[in-house]
Amino acid sequence: METRVNQIKLNGLTFQYRESGEPSAPPIVALHALGKDSESWDQVAAKLGEKYRVLALDQRGHGGSARTSTYTFELMCNDLLQFANAMNLERFTLIGHSMGGTVSYLFSEAFPSRIERLIVEDTPPPFLDKPIEIPAQPSDPLPFDWLVVPSILRQLNEPSPEWWVRLTDIIMPTLIIGGGSSHMPQNKLQEVSELIPNCQLVTIEDAGHFVHDANLPAFLAAVKSFLKS
Repeated sequence: METRVNQIKLNGLTFQYRESGEPSAPPIVALHALGKDSESWDQVAAKLGEKYRVLALDQRGHGGSARTSTYTFELMCNDLLQFANAMNLERFTLIGHSMGGTVSYLFSEAFPSRIERLIVEDTPPPFLDKPIEIPAQPSDPLPFDWLVVPSILRQLNEPSPEWWVRLTDIIMPTLIIGGGSSHMPQNKLQEVSELIPNCQLVTIEDAGHFVHDANLPAFLAAVKSFLKS
């Protein structure tokens, strides 16, 4: 299936996104992990694009999107709102992984009427745990803006309690896909699934944090079954 790479201006900043499927098909927006970009969804989009219009966005600081002076989950959430409005997406299904998963929770809490269904891959909202040490910047060039890393890690180290309190505001059907053998505590995914009113948790054992890379068939089977339900 052909993937079209496009650019769009949002709030004066250039964002790049990849589109698969028919423009008239039901829309799905996909958000990638920290350090990745929209291309990380290509294999998923190739299959889902048979029935859906899949729009994978390069979040700020990543891929072909603008490098900015500040990076927060809230700014990325607003980028998504601007993107959905610019693409005339009244309601859409949202898929998020890792950093993109946190953005997806925040967006679904703030704008529940815009989301048809929510799918989050191996991600709870950030929670208080032992502090993550902020690594030194690598000397090699990176495909994303390094400034994202300390910015996002600071938020992970000081998460807003609101992010968990407002999980009960996520009223749309929700699917959480856990990777089993992941560095993400799977009991936290269970906690999230119990706080969101209409949520199911599917664990794909031994897939790790990058479930859709490690076991694409199982990931797609879970997603397709949920979208049909």
